[in-house]
Amino acid sequence: MNQVMTQKPHEMLAATLADELEAVNLLIRERMASEHAPRIPEVTAHLVEAGGKRLRPMLTLAAARMCGYTGEHHLKLAATVEFIHTATLLHDDVVDESNQRRGRPTANLLWDNKSSVLVGDYLFARSFQLMVDTDNMRVLDILANASATIAEGEVLQMTAATDLRTTEEIYLQVVRGKTAALFSAATQVGGVIAAAEEQQVKALFDYGDALGIAFQIADDLLDYQGDAAQTGKNVGDDFRERKLTLPVIKAVAQATDEERAFWVRTIEKGRQQDGDLEHALALMAKYAALDATRADAFRWAAKAKATLDALPDHPIRTLLIELADYVVSRLN
Repeated sequence: MNQVMTQKPHEMLAATLADELEAVNLLIRERMASEHAPRIPEVTAHLVEAGGKRLRPMLTLAAARMCGYTGEHHLKLAATVEFIHTATLLHDDVVDESNQRRGRPTANLLWDNKSSVLVGDYLFARSFQLMVDTDNMRVLDILANASATIAEGEVLQMTAATDLRTTEEIYLQVVRGKTAALFSAATQVGGVIAAAEEQQVKALFDYGDALGIAFQIADDLLDYQGDAAQTGKNVGDDFRERKLTLPVIKAVAQATDEERAFWVRTIEKGRQQDGDLEHALALMAKYAALDATRADAFRWAAKAKATLDALPDHPIRTLLIELADYVVSRLN
């Protein structure tokens, strides 16, 4: 009993959906195969089998079951969501010149940038094949739009990340692209394939959107005050990589001319030196930027929970509420 009680919400969700998740994993392995290019399954398996939580496909399965779906198309949609996610990770690691993900060397480091980009493209193509297999134009529309939004968000981030003119509104647009778009699409298509009422489909979209935003804001905050052993990142990695995330945006918005000159040198120009991270943290503390960011994350988590009022009373709904709490519990 104690073991059950100490399980995290995503672990409880995985246990509840265990049979369907296994079917999705089998489908993923089947569809990531390539008869003519053995490097494709090699690269894909490195990331797919890396021990990720499968959170996004779980959201699709959870939404479909909560809305009473009894078919099998939700399995294809869950695999689609995971393929889109994996493709974006492969591309992101090339763009960010990353060397590590989930505690392991990245695919672009083990193979090369070309392999990562081309295998990512292959997974995008496979994801569209899976969408078409459901014979549902609406889910195709939702996931195609999400794919475009993700790409758009990544390009926007590339141009906004080191620009001190970036506002909280632009940051939110980036977050909706790079993170929340796939969360909201994952939950929405689960409701659509189950032929749920339109009010419920909208609620599922809103839940995924708010959950994704809370998730990303929490991640960005943990970069400045998280435990490296738990997050897998060193404190201040975003600062060193000159990423203009919400805590910095809030501090810059209130900066004096002298403080702004510091941010211009370290973020816009990238001329960082010893002691800069500590000074950046001091400026964030001066303007309570970290506390304000934390409040924003909790506000989005609360919004996610509130949207579920429109969904059927179901054990999975309880787990989704707990999941929203868990996303920000890391900040306590």
